[in-house]
Amino acid sequence: MQMNRPPRKTMRNTARLTSRGRLALIVTGAAVAAAVVAVPLLSPDSHTEKKPNSLVIPEGWRAAQVYAAVDKALALPAGTTRKALPQAGLKLPSDAEGNPEGYLFPATYPLDEKATPQTLLTSMVDTANEKFNRAPIAAGAQRNAMNVYQAVTIASIVQAEADSRADMGKVARVVFNRLERGMPLQMDSTINYALNRSTLRTTVRDTRIDSPYNSYQRMGLTPTPIGNPGEEAMRAAIDPAPGDWLYFVTVKPGDTRFTAGFAEHRRNVAEFHRNQRIARAASPAPR
Repeated sequence: MQMNRPPRKTMRNTARLTSRGRLALIVTGAAVAAAVVAVPLLSPDSHTEKKPNSLVIPEGWRAAQVYAAVDKALALPAGTTRKALPQAGLKLPSDAEGNPEGYLFPATYPLDEKATPQTLLTSMVDTANEKFNRAPIAAGAQRNAMNVYQAVTIASIVQAEADSRADMGKVARVVFNRLERGMPLQMDSTINYALNRSTLRTTVRDTRIDSPYNSYQRMGLTPTPIGNPGEEAMRAAIDPAPGDWLYFVTVKPGDTRFTAGFAEHRRNVAEFHRNQRIARAASPAPR
């Protein structure tokens, strides 16, 4: 998960916003995981047998998580919602090529007697289009030499990587700085997406997997978003904080260090690993 050597640079000096990506920072999806735990999947009282009347989709959930939540909310066999995609007629951008990842907007959706996987997916995508196609978003994307779909992709990485909402603008700036310098992104969240997992630990072996989402091996952005971002992550993607940072690591919850120099970053990484060892030593041994 940490980087022990400076990333290889290329002769490119412009952002490659349409190609594949590679991730270099030490960041975690802990914030997203915590949000998923903190936000109940269904709004009704779990102690009753009454059918739920709404479905909550948290920020950062992947499409696979959304599909499973819809299946559960509608008491359908697992896999039903995913199979319904071709019939849903979703209004997605052409770059998405039919994949709704990034456009299943996180919000609360009503569940009435007419709710189906198709109607719920349509509501999510329509909400995303309403949010993302507003003039400020389109103008912000254009100002950063990208289209809205690319902005959503960056927002999804920001959503997965930022330890707090206050850090989102800085994370977005690191993404832009690396793209502009022709450096791989090296984001652990993209490895987690490729392996369909969420973890703080990324091994050297993980970074060698053959996947278009392996931002350690591929330049530029990932081919699609890696989750479904909220509005704050989207704002960060089109208006990143000013700074020269190229690295960041969440040393401990609430303490994310952003740096421009690799040597300082390595010291921060070492502190992160010390904190991890202390936490593991303090945890009770499994029985």
